[in-house]
Amino acid sequence: MAGKKVLIVYAHQEPRSFNGSLKRVAVEELNRQGCAVTVSDLYAMDFEPRATRKDIAGVLCNPDFFRYGVEAYEACKKRSLTSDIIDEQKKVQEADLVIFQFPLYWFSVPAILKGWMDRVLCQGFAFDVPGFYDSGFLKDKLALLSLTTGGMAEMYTKTGVSGDFRYFLWPLQGSGPVARSPRWTPCCLCACPGPEDRPRMAGCGGESSGQSAFEQPAVSTCEAPVLRDRLRSHSCIPVQDSRKTPVGT
Repeated sequence: MAGKKVLIVYAHQEPRSFNGSLKRVAVEELNRQGCAVTVSDLYAMDFEPRATRKDIAGVLCNPDFFRYGVEAYEACKKRSLTSDIIDEQKKVQEADLVIFQFPLYWFSVPAILKGWMDRVLCQGFAFDVPGFYDSGFLKDKLALLSLTTGGMAEMYTKTGVSGDFRYFLWPLQGSGPVARSPRWTPCCLCACPGPEDRPRMAGCGGESSGQSAFEQPAVSTCEAPVLRDRLRSHSCIPVQDSRKTPVGT
């Protein structure tokens, strides 16, 4: 495990939030395993989420009719994307595992994280045609979604009002831009914990089973309330029973 590199792409405004605690736990546990951990704190970085002409540092292929996908692709090949994009791409290239830590916004990632995906994981870097999904450029890397919700756990089941979270996360894990390359280890969903549950769910205490995040099978998704357990153990733990009153993420 020593020498493995992990990138955590963290998207929450408040360091003391539950998301912030989960990020801290991941850093502590991965460091304990001997990994080198890098965190991209998107809000702290004031990361630009908009994909615009400004992303192209060189000359545009067609200045009269701007097509972002085409221009970003050509700029990626010429190494003429802006420095903030290139810096993040270097982090992804160096990482063996990429963890996305975020609260669920409208059944997806926050806009700042979506913008990171749009700008960083562009054609020519993360994938090409041909060369996507299981043959993408990042196919040998592992990726993990770690997310929280403001809703109760039963809302995200097959019969829940919001539907099974596996389905609305499928564009990320199964067919979306992030899924074009990395192999996915199961996701960690923390559904609206009560105040008394948060310390335990944030991974306080516990003994390691001896299995690391890098020894997990590449499957689509599982339910797990404790990120530290997810990083340590192969066992899949059911989603935490929620409280009756949502308390935010």
